[in-house]
Amino acid sequence: MPFAVFSDRTILSVSGPDAEHFLQNILTLDLDKLGQGEAKPGALLSPQGKILFDFLISRDGGDGFRLECRKDIAADFLRRLTLYRLRAKVELSVADQAVVAVSWGSDSDASQTDSTWAADTRFGQGMVRREYGAELPPPLTPPHKEKGDEGTAAWHAFRITHGIAESGSDYALGDAFPHDVLLDQTGGVGFQKGCYVGQEVVSRMQHRGTARRRVLIASGESALPAPGTEIVAGGKALGALGSVAGRHGLAIVRIDRVKDALDVGQPITAGDVAIDLAIPDWATFTFPQQAGAEDV
Repeated sequence: MPFAVFSDRTILSVSGPDAEHFLQNILTLDLDKLGQGEAKPGALLSPQGKILFDFLISRDGGDGFRLECRKDIAADFLRRLTLYRLRAKVELSVADQAVVAVSWGSDSDASQTDSTWAADTRFGQGMVRREYGAELPPPLTPPHKEKGDEGTAAWHAFRITHGIAESGSDYALGDAFPHDVLLDQTGGVGFQKGCYVGQEVVSRMQHRGTARRRVLIASGESALPAPGTEIVAGGKALGALGSVAGRHGLAIVRIDRVKDALDVGQPITAGDVAIDLAIPDWATFTFPQQAGAEDV
């Protein structure tokens, strides 16, 4: 069973009688569809619809929630949530000693009664499970802890093959819309829920079909260059590489420009490496039939 322990991630705790109503009114995802034992992606947006903070959220007891996020943004995330709290009966805190671990693969099932586990819904049913606690759980306790730490590279390679992007590794916070990083595809945006911060822009992109920047899976003829390398076809920039693992990586690109290049058989390159770009096989969007659509 592959597993990894993340030293760069932590947990924000949101609890209290108003916790669900409070979060439902500001976050992108629909908490009515968040079941016990599930970890779903979501974001807190700017009023202009850009992602300020990304996270995985799961239920923690009767009226509590865990928001798993990057440790380096946790303090700013907490401050932003505090600004929105107003008179809501909500308690907010960062779990300084929280352990975040992950296991994946067909044998990653955990006890359904173990409330510290949550299934990562961005992947197939039962494929990925995340562990939250104050101590390393079995099988992550010593002497296995070092293997878990070393497993982070394997984890990133695994999520790359599934087309799952994360901030920091694949895009900068404040620079991407939810559609750009496939939150509309992974259940990270609730299109049937009420208003939330940035909702008007996100809804307009959805209903008008104007999303043109998307995460694609890049495959190279040889090892891919460093993250951030520009992707080019016919002298025109398509986007840039994100996470890289050997010959494979993620890329956020203009899919209309990719379609143009494919239609005329232009080589697509990242640095000096020829690459292929593919839509993740679970995604429902397609390459546009007409290129040149304007971004929001």
